[in-house]
Amino acid sequence: MNNRREFLSQLGLATASLGLSSLLPESVFAAETAKKFTFEISLAEFSFASELFSGKMKNMDFPARAKNEFGVSVLEYVSGFFNNKHTDQAYLKELKQRCDDLGMKNHLIMVDGANIAALDAEKRQKAVEAHYPWVDAAKYLGCSTIRVNLGDAMAAMSGKGEEGSMEEVGKAAADGYEKVCEYAAKAGLNVIVENHFGYSTDPDWLVGVMKNVKSKNKGFLPDFGNFCAERSKPASSSLKDLMATKCVKEHDKYEGTKKMMPYARGISAKTHKFDANGNDIDTDFIKMFKIIKASGWTGGYVGIEYEGGLMRDMGGDTSYLSNADGIIATKKLLEKVQKELA
Repeated sequence: MNNRREFLSQLGLATASLGLSSLLPESVFAAETAKKFTFEISLAEFSFASELFSGKMKNMDFPARAKNEFGVSVLEYVSGFFNNKHTDQAYLKELKQRCDDLGMKNHLIMVDGANIAALDAEKRQKAVEAHYPWVDAAKYLGCSTIRVNLGDAMAAMSGKGEEGSMEEVGKAAADGYEKVCEYAAKAGLNVIVENHFGYSTDPDWLVGVMKNVKSKNKGFLPDFGNFCAERSKPASSSLKDLMATKCVKEHDKYEGTKKMMPYARGISAKTHKFDANGNDIDTDFIKMFKIIKASGWTGGYVGIEYEGGLMRDMGGDTSYLSNADGIIATKKLLEKVQKELA
């Protein structure tokens, strides 16, 4: 800092009066103008999936648990756990009141529903319109974003695959996604896409779709754990058997995230298992967040999405942590990242 003061002093008042910033190279000020890398930790409701599926926990319990047990005040809901009450105004009013009383921020609803990338134009339009009530619900709750899928979730998860070629589905996906974005734009909401299943696990395919969508409220939600291009065949379509499948072919998650970052509006930090030092065994978080930092992304939400608890409760595998312990471990890991990369 002293060297900088001496340098400025030597330039003289005459130079300063001409407009110092126009005469000096940007590198002189780079260190002072560069934004500090930071993010806020949010909590994805799917971290409680096993408890929500079993009825031990309800959607209405999510805000209090997030704050009281984990000290997280930003929420990411999952549409399925609303049990079709997203059009029930009394239900939404109660949920919003609970959040307001706790000082919570409703940020996102992950919408898993009808296929907005369907090849049949009529089915695609109905799917698009089925997303409208979710936009309305998100707006009422104070969310800034909904997350949608580009493809048929159940078909992909059950091993049936997509209904058309990558090019055909990509074209349909861009059309359906654009229409949802147009509706959400009127409400001032963003509509983001996650790498999730089927073709959407391919970052190049996703970027190709994104480039064909003009809406300004579009974006990505890169998920560390969803780059699996092919899974083993499930024994049945039950949740337990679907969760028991293994990934047999995976896109590079680091390269995939790097490709998605120019459009990213958030990050889904998925975790399953941890080593003795508290690091995720599937993803090198420091390496991943160095990629995220290098992209210039800063100031957004990184969602805890611990999926190991579901594996534990559905399959009885106690090598996975419980929902609560896994959420705590993921939060500690993200806090470590914040400290090391700040």
